[in-house]
Amino acid sequence: MVTDEQNPNDEELRDALEAAAVLDDDAARRIEVATQVADAAEAAEDQAVAEGDFAAAERIDQEADEVISELIDEAVAEAETAEEIVDTEFVMPADDAVPAEEEVVVVPDAVPEAPAEPDAGRRDPFRGPGDWYVVHTYAGYENKVKANLESRIHTMQMEDKIFRVHIPMEDVMEIKSGKKQVVQKKVFPGYLLVKMLYDNDSWYVVRNTPGVTGFVSAGTGSKPTPLSKREVEKILVVKKEEQKPQVRLGFEEGDVVRIVSGPFADFNGTISEINPDQAKLKVLVNIFDRETPVELSFDQVAKV
Repeated sequence: MVTDEQNPNDEELRDALEAAAVLDDDAARRIEVATQVADAAEAAEDQAVAEGDFAAAERIDQEADEVISELIDEAVAEAETAEEIVDTEFVMPADDAVPAEEEVVVVPDAVPEAPAEPDAGRRDPFRGPGDWYVVHTYAGYENKVKANLESRIHTMQMEDKIFRVHIPMEDVMEIKSGKKQVVQKKVFPGYLLVKMLYDNDSWYVVRNTPGVTGFVSAGTGSKPTPLSKREVEKILVVKKEEQKPQVRLGFEEGDVVRIVSGPFADFNGTISEINPDQAKLKVLVNIFDRETPVELSFDQVAKV
């Protein structure tokens, strides 16, 4: 039987995830600083070469490499530590498993691996009892939270009240190094959709799942608000015209780019036109004091 007692591990889990988030932020900041150091070093090297001081240019290059290498090593170490913290909190060793009557955070291998969830567009989201609710999670851990919640539903025998856990996904076409590739992206990072009959028991199981920070509701302290039929249709029912992957280019008209290969290598220019189908773009390059349009492939330019 599910009770309203507070999960004693909630505070520890929250503290651990907050610590992991701080480490992730620190890692990102170190990478950003490394990028800034690289840019500054490149400008200083160019200046030294222009002045004919090649020894200074070489010294700048070596010093920058040392600083950048150290920053990246620290960032990697912090990111790995953050991942270890989360993995430790989210996965409980099998030896520590508790009886089914007690709350189980995760029971690895306790439930046979479920088959891949069918496309929401091919599975009627309105069939059966229950309403759809939006649950907020720690961004980046949606899949782990989903697995934990599904395990808890089984071990706490809540299949008659909690029916589906869904992460909305979309196909996105990205163009990297001039090549197209279709990847799946989360439509709403940091959120899960749960179809359930809402009562104290189902609320407790979902709310006390590690990584869940709360239900989406009309206001602080108010009862969770189910999605309307129109909202469910918009989020879960995939229409044929929406099945074509969206395109993410990484470039926009007006972006200043540096040409990295070809006869205009090392020139800077401004993007005036983008052709995603051919993975090409036109860049206005200043040649002999005149802006001249040059057609290039995506892999021939880099953002400045």
